[in-house]
Amino acid sequence: MAKKRIVTATINGREEEFLCQPRQTLLEVLRNTLNLTGAKEGCSNGNCGACSVVMDGKAVNTCMVLAVEAEGTEIETIEGLAPGDGLDPLQEAFLENAALQCGICTPGYIMSAKAFLDKNPNPTEEEIRFSMAGNLCRCTGYDKIVRAIQQAAEARCGQAASCEKETV
Repeated sequence: MAKKRIVTATINGREEEFLCQPRQTLLEVLRNTLNLTGAKEGCSNGNCGACSVVMDGKAVNTCMVLAVEAEGTEIETIEGLAPGDGLDPLQEAFLENAALQCGICTPGYIMSAKAFLDKNPNPTEEEIRFSMAGNLCRCTGYDKIVRAIQQAAEARCGQAASCEKETV
């Protein structure tokens, strides 16, 4: 058996240190070690997006990332998205547009949408659909999810001084 490793990462704005085996996924550590259960295990092979979080500004499927790869990274989970006194505009938009049913895919969609909107604050419908292609929903239907992301983008643009796309 391989030796456990100590990993330090910033998770939801706080430096966290955890012990993990080299073969453990980030999803396993988030859920079972750090008790951050928002990321859901869906497919365990990177196809459904239910386990998505934002890692160093990009949406990643935590079932495909080894926990040891999180060393020195900044991770944001659904638990860290909302301010203490309410919901994030993305969460509000998902509720208002009935863009959720069973809830398994919802945290992954919201975190993927956050990473996308951070890079592209004023997207077209086509851009939203393309960016969400890595997330699957088996019960809500994609139109409601797309409308929720559009509404969140509009709300974010209303709060921001500029809604220009980030140049990469």
